[in-house]
Amino acid sequence: MSKIFFDTNVFIYMFEGLEPNRSLTLTIRKRMIDRGDRIVTSAMTLGEVLVRPTKLGQTSLIEQYDRAIRATAQIISFDAVIAWRYASLRATHKLRNADAIQLACAAHFGVDLFITNDKDLQRLNMPGIGFIAPLEKVPL
Repeated sequence: MSKIFFDTNVFIYMFEGLEPNRSLTLTIRKRMIDRGDRIVTSAMTLGEVLVRPTKLGQTSLIEQYDRAIRATAQIISFDAVIAWRYASLRATHKLRNADAIQLACAAHFGVDLFITNDKDLQRLNMPGIGFIAPLEKVPL
């Protein structure tokens, strides 16, 4: 069983039907289920996914996305221990705050794979993260 971190963009592809990424994400998710893998994400992902429906006042969509993420993924909270990792990442890499939080959460949890289509993150080698890959190169 592998621990696989879904970055925010992966959930957005799944929920908002952006093709071809939506189909690819659903195929990866099915393979993960078949293998017994576990999805991991951060509390920040949940917040980011909820921004658009919140802005549009789509209460039922907010609740749907919240339920789906909580049922699908183990959510890592940003705490004082992870804050130290975050500080180290920001001090040593040119990362946006959101990216550093995502990577710090994933590294703290010791994920095997971090899936993102953020090209800036894909080039990084992070202790605590097996490897970082885009959707089209996920080795499942």
